[in-house]
Amino acid sequence: MPQSMLIIDDDEIVLSSCRKIFSSEGFHVVITSSPEEGLKLASNSAYDVILCDWKMPGFDGLDVVEELNRRSPESAVVMISGYPSVGRATEAMKRGAMDYMPKPFTPEEIMDTVKRAVQRKMTEEKKALGRFEKIIGSLQFPVPGNEDKAPKTIAETVASTIGVGKVTSPWVTVMILGMLAGAYIGFGGLLSTSVTFDMPGFFGIGFTRIMAGSAFSLGLMLVVIAGAELFTGNNLMVSSVLSHEITVSNMLKRWGLVYLANFVGSIVLALLFYFSGLWKTGDGALGAAAVGIASKKVALGFNEALFRGVGCNWLVCLAVWMALAARQTIGKIFAIFFPIMGFVAIGFEHCVANMYFIPAGIFLKTWANLPAIQNVAADSLNWITFFWKNLIPVTIGNIIGGAVFVGMSYWGAYLKPARPANPDGKNRQGN
Repeated sequence: MPQSMLIIDDDEIVLSSCRKIFSSEGFHVVITSSPEEGLKLASNSAYDVILCDWKMPGFDGLDVVEELNRRSPESAVVMISGYPSVGRATEAMKRGAMDYMPKPFTPEEIMDTVKRAVQRKMTEEKKALGRFEKIIGSLQFPVPGNEDKAPKTIAETVASTIGVGKVTSPWVTVMILGMLAGAYIGFGGLLSTSVTFDMPGFFGIGFTRIMAGSAFSLGLMLVVIAGAELFTGNNLMVSSVLSHEITVSNMLKRWGLVYLANFVGSIVLALLFYFSGLWKTGDGALGAAAVGIASKKVALGFNEALFRGVGCNWLVCLAVWMALAARQTIGKIFAIFFPIMGFVAIGFEHCVANMYFIPAGIFLKTWANLPAIQNVAADSLNWITFFWKNLIPVTIGNIIGGAVFVGMSYWGAYLKPARPANPDGKNRQGN
């Protein structure tokens, strides 16, 4: 008799992929997107394993886990969540979950987690030992550990899970998350300017840049940990295209939507900066610093802006890549901090950050009637130079840096199919 599994999740992609994974291992899999139906199924049938999502409309996944444990005490319950945290994992275990799995995950990871959950159930309850030994023996995985993900695992996750999930998400969801990402990067830019506007005269340019980069890293931390859609990070979707998981058309459509949403969110932050009056700090010194930053950015040559964009998103996508390797929030923070601090300290250019920095400078130049600001405002600081002299070349550079130097590079290193051997056993020179 096949082992049984119940999966409760409102994400159709997770339901279909998990059913495929575990059905191939001999499980009888029942799926439902309704927590209410899942509780009824758990009450009426005995399942060896139950996978339950944390965040579902109208329900707290922790409460569902607790009720599942009450109705089906013989089942090994595993909570899965797209919003992982140490506190949530601890609470889930307290309420009866045998393990906790953050999304996205690879087939190997979710199968390893199921094995670990079953082992814990055996230890805690010592029930149906022979049945659970059969489950463990049928899965045949290596013993799981607590290590962070290996580079090849990250490449597989990006290509097969993340890219697919992004193109299948509703456009309204993507638009909202895109606007949030633009605002979050704007917060990083605002913090960076606020803490360094008067530092160069005291600490020098180099140390000031390090502090600016340290503060700016807040932006990507908010994007990755809180959850948002950032155009530059989405350049990694090229891995999914190369793996034939999504089409070029779908990728470009999603890039365009996220880019527009990022722009809207960044403009909102630039307007917030102006109308809050924060630019008046230090008798307008903060506003003058913001205008000075914008003026310098539109003064770059096309090639300068493009190549600074390449270096920037090379590091930004590496930050995202390393954050995917970390299983805990603190690991993600450190993974993000150093590459982002580095690109700002070096002087590279980020298109979404510039969607905040340059409009903020334009708003101040146009509306703020303070001598300290007008004295540093360049005549060339306007909407035309913003688009043609900075945003366009920096965006092109960002795409090259993220898609080519990170997405394509790691796909080629880990996922590119091996060439078949020459059937006649001869090499290409005919020897």
